[in-house]
Amino acid sequence: MNIATLDIALFVLYVVALIGIAWWVSREEKGHEKDTNDYFLAGSSLPWWAIGASLIAANISAEQIIGMSGSGYMVGLAIASYEWMAAITLIIVGKYFLPIFLKHKIYTMPQFLEQRYDHRVRMVMAVFWLGVYVFVNLTAVLWLGALAINTMAGVDLMYGMIFLGVFSLAYSLYGGLKAVAMTDIIQVVLLVAGGLFLSYTALNLIGDGQGVLAGFATVTEQLPGKFDMILSEDNPHYMDLPGLSVLIGGLWIMNLSYWGFNQYIIQRTLAAKSVNEAQKGIVFAAFLKVLMPLIVVLPGIAAVLLVPDLEKADQAYPSLMTLMPVGLKGIIFAALVAAIVSSLASMTNSVSTIFTMDIYKDRNPGKSQQHYVKVGRIVSLVALLIAMVAAKPLLGQFDQAFQYIQEFTGFFTPGIVALFALGMFWKKTTANGGLVAAIGSAVFSLTFKLLLPELPFMDRVGIVFLLCVGLAVIVSLIESKGDHANAVELNDINFKTTSGFNLASLALTIVVAAFYIIWW
Repeated sequence: MNIATLDIALFVLYVVALIGIAWWVSREEKGHEKDTNDYFLAGSSLPWWAIGASLIAANISAEQIIGMSGSGYMVGLAIASYEWMAAITLIIVGKYFLPIFLKHKIYTMPQFLEQRYDHRVRMVMAVFWLGVYVFVNLTAVLWLGALAINTMAGVDLMYGMIFLGVFSLAYSLYGGLKAVAMTDIIQVVLLVAGGLFLSYTALNLIGDGQGVLAGFATVTEQLPGKFDMILSEDNPHYMDLPGLSVLIGGLWIMNLSYWGFNQYIIQRTLAAKSVNEAQKGIVFAAFLKVLMPLIVVLPGIAAVLLVPDLEKADQAYPSLMTLMPVGLKGIIFAALVAAIVSSLASMTNSVSTIFTMDIYKDRNPGKSQQHYVKVGRIVSLVALLIAMVAAKPLLGQFDQAFQYIQEFTGFFTPGIVALFALGMFWKKTTANGGLVAAIGSAVFSLTFKLLLPELPFMDRVGIVFLLCVGLAVIVSLIESKGDHANAVELNDINFKTTSGFNLASLALTIVVAAFYIIWW
């Protein structure tokens, strides 16, 4: 057992407090029962601070903290491109995508696809996303979270997954998205504070009493290769982060898909009070993303000096946690679990939203609002049970789970981005054109994977995206009859943003550019 009584007490206090707060914010006025808008979209009432915090809490989970620290251990600061480029991507999503989605008053991404294309596209993508969320995202969060608990406290992996699943359901199953989003501000404060404490303590240990700056200087001096942002072709990790492709290639496609069209991420912006409120939340999240490498990547690099003989890279973050002093260890442990359960709650809520609103309601129309909410709760429970059973067979053999997730999702993201981008911004795109882009993405990706295995996956993502766009354009032009009744009327969308949004966007761009210039 690597955790002291005080640490356990602090952790238990956090668990009890979070469940209590979640139930308190989820309470309803006497005589009112939750309807689908209350449960799946928090009554369209989320303020900007809850949106921004919830975006980060949903994003930063086990596969981010454990996985990216593991990649920091193996690759170095270059893996931070996923975080810093995401900050710029969020600004693009806030300015150009959110106004369209909120104008259409949708619950889910598949629902938008039916409004823009047809019912077939909605069903195909709904089934696809359910599969990915359950068998890739949920399994990864459960497995890596249980791995951290096992390393920290010696708890069996299966028991760790059961605890995480039960905890996430305990505070989210009744309240739905509102319970998740409103408690995520607590989760993010804990996550940021705990992560900063871990980085501070790790660098202080390396500095051998000379302070954090001395520790950071030692790390950069002894591990200069870990601070190359743009990897050269002779770098052993070039296949994961192929040089300039992180700036001008496939990483943009990965980020646009994740932040713009990913249900469990975008759902909290769909629940905003207004477009302006959603955009303020996006800016808040973007600034937090700039900070994330200090929390999820730097500890992994520091671990190279502190715990150099790890069996798996993904053990870097949990191993550092065991070096923390009593009391602080409990706070950092609570921060890690906070990140895990908030993502689990977000994912299960989105799985239940897609299944209930896109599939079940389509086949069982006319039921009461409370009936659909009940179905959503059942689906959340079933999804977690399936993920628990599938986690070990799917992820137990991988050394860097974060890279596994990126590789797998990279098969489909080019088609998803082509499907949405053309649907939003090119009126002539037809339903068949969108479908061939989505399906062609998997076909093209598998072909390149088999015939050109030496091609870095990020380059493959970029090439496949261009092929999907070309294929969709050709099919759409061949069958287009000039009737674009389902097209998005861009003239009806207000893309104008506030001066505050614009200034924040400029500041973020300058900061990210400075990071790349310093550590190129």
